[in-house]
Amino acid sequence: MVVLPIFPLPGLTFFPHTLLPLHIFEARYRAMVTDCLARDRRLAVVGLKPGYEADYDGKPPVYGVAGAGEIVRWERLATGRFNILVRGDCRVRIEIELPTDTLYRVVRARVLEDAVPQGDGDRLASQTDRVKAACLRLLKCQGQASPEIGRAFRSATVPGAVADRIASAVIPGPLLRQELLATLDVGRRLDRLAAALDDLLRQTTA
Repeated sequence: MVVLPIFPLPGLTFFPHTLLPLHIFEARYRAMVTDCLARDRRLAVVGLKPGYEADYDGKPPVYGVAGAGEIVRWERLATGRFNILVRGDCRVRIEIELPTDTLYRVVRARVLEDAVPQGDGDRLASQTDRVKAACLRLLKCQGQASPEIGRAFRSATVPGAVADRIASAVIPGPLLRQELLATLDVGRRLDRLAAALDDLLRQTTA
């Protein structure tokens, strides 16, 4: 179990194996970043559930699974705001929100590991190749393909990391992104992602 401050954001899903730049301007989150930098630089970024607007300044409901990581770069501006870069390194399941006297919210959470089927490496490799190929086709149709992207895809081999990076970069819908974040079974995550990429490709070429 870990204790983490949470940064709830609407419409944003933070995946492991990705980098997330953030501009911090609200007083409560400036305080959170200041405290994080004085400790271990770790925090969780969690999505707000629909309907959060009515209680945004309080404690609106958040999703149960979040992305957690470390602030690896930061700049404090003259206004007191921050620009930070967070490196995602794991999923966490929020177990309970803790009472605190801070302006920001703090939770106790459990680190979640990818569930990788044993003895099924060939199938996972095939699923990973399918997802990479579908993503490249989609980017080409959108005019976003480049040699650099192609090389990056060829060098990415860990199935769970491939799924997370592509989902973060390409999938637009927050509900589907949250579903992919919460899917620990890597094979199922790859299948769901491949189907979503095929749907996006059909919409792009329709």
